[in-house]
Amino acid sequence: MKPVAIFRHFPTEGPGYFAAFLDSHSIPWQLVRIDANETVPSSPNRFSGLVFMGGPMSVNDDLSWIAPALALIEQAVANNVPVLGHCLGGQLMSKALRGEVHQSPVKEIGWGEVRVADNAAAREWFGEVTGFEAFHWHGEAFTIPAGAALLLSSPCCENQAFALDRHLALQCHVEMTEEMVKTWCQTGAAEIATSNIPSVQSPEAIQRNLIERVNRLNNVARSLYERWISGLA
Repeated sequence: MKPVAIFRHFPTEGPGYFAAFLDSHSIPWQLVRIDANETVPSSPNRFSGLVFMGGPMSVNDDLSWIAPALALIEQAVANNVPVLGHCLGGQLMSKALRGEVHQSPVKEIGWGEVRVADNAAAREWFGEVTGFEAFHWHGEAFTIPAGAALLLSSPCCENQAFALDRHLALQCHVEMTEEMVKTWCQTGAAEIATSNIPSVQSPEAIQRNLIERVNRLNNVARSLYERWISGLA
């Protein structure tokens, strides 16, 4: 099998649980370190799938790698190469598919419930699950591109996930590990301290019952990732 390309845009926002999931299924993967100035491939044809992780930047920023990443996503979708996006990655997918990314009404940081939409696509991806506690860290949000189906919503962000055939875009983070949560709480402490709103939790609240929360999230992610890898060639 061709490897899955995983695009890392920021050093602390790696593939997390997703990499462990691929390893457990003996699926090869290759990390593309955008944060280390590695080049975005011009074609998706060397890969069985493309996965875009998060990052603190905006897809609307004037960064040299964003236009090539958008073009790569567009080409992958046209060629039926499965694409998966986490947070910033989901926003890249929306913009590549002619959606929009804009400032969210409120910032979301920490744990929060998302509800599964009542439609056929959501049932294909989530089965009998009607909602779960996801991890959030975002100040922008995406619109649902034409032809795609809304999968998840939260009280603070209507568009938390969408699917277009075998392609899955997530605004929330399902890839988290305990170590990632702890690291983000350290590196993002200043952002949390200056965001005194109910949708932004304290580092102490975020890390409460962390093992149990991450385990439950990994169970949801495992099911989603199982569905996504079924489309790999």
